[in-house]
Amino acid sequence: MKPKFVVVFLKEIRETLRDKRSLGLLVMFTLMYPVMLGYILNRQIERATRPEREGISLAVIGAAQAPTLMAQLKQKNITVHEMPDLGEDAITELLHSPKTAALLRLPKNFSESYAAMRPARIELWYDSATEQDNRRHDIEDVLQAYGSNIASARLLAHGVSPAILQPIQVQHYDTGTNAARSAGLIGSILGFLFFPAFICGLSAAVDSTAGERERRSLEVLMAQPARTWELVVGKWLAAGSLAIVGITLELVLAHAILSWLPLEEIGMSWRVNWRDLALVCLASVPLSLLAAGLQIAVAMNARSFKEAQSVLSFVMLVPMVPGIAVSMLDLKTADWMYIVPMLSNQTLLRETAKGGDLGPLPYVLTFGCSLLGALIAVGFASWRMKSERYVLAV
Repeated sequence: MKPKFVVVFLKEIRETLRDKRSLGLLVMFTLMYPVMLGYILNRQIERATRPEREGISLAVIGAAQAPTLMAQLKQKNITVHEMPDLGEDAITELLHSPKTAALLRLPKNFSESYAAMRPARIELWYDSATEQDNRRHDIEDVLQAYGSNIASARLLAHGVSPAILQPIQVQHYDTGTNAARSAGLIGSILGFLFFPAFICGLSAAVDSTAGERERRSLEVLMAQPARTWELVVGKWLAAGSLAIVGITLELVLAHAILSWLPLEEIGMSWRVNWRDLALVCLASVPLSLLAAGLQIAVAMNARSFKEAQSVLSFVMLVPMVPGIAVSMLDLKTADWMYIVPMLSNQTLLRETAKGGDLGPLPYVLTFGCSLLGALIAVGFASWRMKSERYVLAV
């Protein structure tokens, strides 16, 4: 004979699976964020690598006055297009074109100023409101290198070493990896992947408590030879199972997308393997159970189905507050973060993405803190169901 809470669990699962429309919306919500995240990151990668694939198009007025500069620009994969003298309106219209990154204009007295060793003025025109503005920095680097070469050559011509202008040399040694540098950004982005824990089981939790009470089917269920904790545990496991499936599916899909994308092109990396992902999913199981327990406990204290939905829509935002606060305050990872539900899961995923050895403690703390909260919520809901005032909605 099956335990009574298993019978209740199977009954709630069957009723939930009958609602095809709600299940379709849950699946759509679960798949939407990873796909959208992959699309956004893919667009960033395409935008960052476009200059290397297509080169940089630069319009130049008076290019004949600086042939050496033009040669250096071409060496940096910058295509130079010589243009006649244009007015300000014509230059503005030209820069609105998606193909032109910027425009250089060399005044007519450029050669004279250069020969007289006076500062030769070069005008750099660009539109900072377009995507081409990112390519302007490559052009500025060439101009700066061109000016430095001229200054060094003039000093050598006067018998002065250019090293005098560099009294110190700073050598940079960066020990950080791409995974460590990108873990903060990735962690803040992927923190939303745990949100299905509070979404996927919501409708089942509310419908099996406040909904059944309004339909008066809860009285029939309580008339059966089952204790209150068995009824609550069955409903809790049904809602929690949906949340577990949703959050696992979302993490797996996000992992597949991030592993496929060439994140190294934008200075990021994804160092999570399938074993690490399985451990993160396992540590996230109590989070789904905690969400289901809280939703059942809150719905039992609501006077109506609509009130339960309204209150839970606000309660779902509360677990996101610690993660957002930590991201805004830019706090370093500490042990106390692993004992705060939801924040512990985000921290665990972020540290796993760095590729280091975490050890068993973060997984145990992440698993235990949510499980303890889930058991407390289920215990409170079981005690609340014993009250006739709840059953009769008094």
